[in-house]
Amino acid sequence: MAVIDNLMDLAGKAERELDANVAEVDRILHICNACRYCESFCAVFSAMTRRLDFNVADAHYMANLCHNCSACLYACQYAPPHEFGVNLPKTLSRVRRDTYMEYAFPRAFGELYRQNGLAVAMAVSLGVALFLIATILSQGSLFIDGLEADFYAIFPHNVLAVTFGAAFGWSAIALAVGVSRFWRQVSEPGHSVLVPDAIGAAAKSALTLKYLGGGHGDGCNNEDDAFTLWRRRFHHLTFYGFMLCFASTSVATLYHYLWGVEAPYPVFSLPVLLGTAGGMGLIIGPAGLFWLSMRRNDMQIDERQKTMDRGFIALLFFISLTGLALLAWRESTWMPFLLAIHLGFVMGLFLTLPYGKFAHGIFRSAALLKHAIEKRKPNPVQAGSE
Repeated sequence: MAVIDNLMDLAGKAERELDANVAEVDRILHICNACRYCESFCAVFSAMTRRLDFNVADAHYMANLCHNCSACLYACQYAPPHEFGVNLPKTLSRVRRDTYMEYAFPRAFGELYRQNGLAVAMAVSLGVALFLIATILSQGSLFIDGLEADFYAIFPHNVLAVTFGAAFGWSAIALAVGVSRFWRQVSEPGHSVLVPDAIGAAAKSALTLKYLGGGHGDGCNNEDDAFTLWRRRFHHLTFYGFMLCFASTSVATLYHYLWGVEAPYPVFSLPVLLGTAGGMGLIIGPAGLFWLSMRRNDMQIDERQKTMDRGFIALLFFISLTGLALLAWRESTWMPFLLAIHLGFVMGLFLTLPYGKFAHGIFRSAALLKHAIEKRKPNPVQAGSE
């Protein structure tokens, strides 16, 4: 009963915070709409010009359009210490943090992750890893010789496929429910979203991280008014490293079920080559993003948003680190131990996917699609003034 009461208290506090954050978005964007200096910077300002007032749905929509490049903060004549106190990147980062909870399924899980994403991610991963280690120890020794990289001698293939498949399936369902709720709230009722050229434009913006160019292609402002492209580069290494690892798993699945070729696979096989390249990207990218996060100006992003971001970054980094270590020592007595640690972090990622930074990628893609559709329609503000 106490747990339920605590969750209800947290939910009530979150609602009040969201109301305050939405009110601040509305205040700031009214100032920005009057100024228009940053109108060409990014999709946020393009979307802003189509509205005169900004409700909860608009705030969530623009928060997920924002890539937090901070170009507008350093260009703004009304930024702190001006009495207007215009700080759009930080205000939108607070609403973006609220998005993870507002549309989470179930919502209580989103609230839990929102409080301390890094601690939750590490606790889940290490908890699963310790359970797997205990399972191995119950069968004998943790360090076993002579297995010759036979992972399925430790955990049967079908057990791994069902367990991790179920966890990934749950995350996919939770993400689908969350983004469907988001889309229904931010979309105009009765309008089709199947606009092929808009889908292509949104996909291009998402895959190239167009809006991490700072509005001019020179990059973000990370810690001062100097532009840098490193945030875009580290994001690309992270995303495409993840996709290479996903491709590795997909190819290995085809090997196993279609051609009857079981793991372990040779070093120069396609699954191993894809996984190794992806693993390197997922070490360099997250490490770089963490380094930039540590150096980032506190004016640019909400502190609690940082802990959520770092939770996801840490999971990707440790999945890659343990995966490459497992590849290097898969024929040693350390293999069972390394396998348990690696699978623990993979399960931690699967279970937290719908509630952290990965979910933001899905919401951002939906926001970019809405923006691409909007751009292909008449501007209602201009039409109303004629």
